[in-house]
Amino acid sequence: MTTDLAPEAVPDRPVIDQEQVADLYRQLLRALGEDPDRDGLKDTPRRVARWWSEFLEHDPGSTDTLFTHEQASADGEEIVIVSGIVVASLCEHHLLPMTLNVTAAYRPAGQVLGLSKIARIAQAHGHRLQLQERIVNGIAEDLAKATGVPDVAVAATGTHACMSMRGVRAAGAVTTSVTTRGRFTISEPLAHAFRRVALKGVAP
Repeated sequence: MTTDLAPEAVPDRPVIDQEQVADLYRQLLRALGEDPDRDGLKDTPRRVARWWSEFLEHDPGSTDTLFTHEQASADGEEIVIVSGIVVASLCEHHLLPMTLNVTAAYRPAGQVLGLSKIARIAQAHGHRLQLQERIVNGIAEDLAKATGVPDVAVAATGTHACMSMRGVRAAGAVTTSVTTRGRFTISEPLAHAFRRVALKGVAP
């Protein structure tokens, strides 16, 4: 089975003009009162331009490996939860970094998704200029598409440099975003099991 990431959630990877990006960073350094030709900075524009290419042209690899799976018992409901996925991204409002700890879950129906594929889906959404809420919803959309089931839930807790380095300078602030779909919205046992893992140490 072949599954492509949802185009509305993760756009096509851009092609970065590294030479132009490097030139813009040289201009920025001059505007900041720096000398882009001094020893410590002369290679910085080129290095930063290469980083932008690595970040925005990121290829998540295959996200569609499914395995046949039969539920061991007809009693109750079964869910798969993967937690501790660290996603690094950039806030589109200030171009400052955010670091998210992501938990994703789904209710398998006859087949399971390779565990590494869930991490690949999550990482794909980080390699953009992003919002935490958009990342969470995008992962949920692609997880539902990859697994073929509507019953998914995704949570992310994150720290944002735009909160800690500027403005209010709230260095200890943690932001939590959660989306639930399908049976995770109507089954309290499923929702409780997900929250217990996803929000451990975050929610009271």
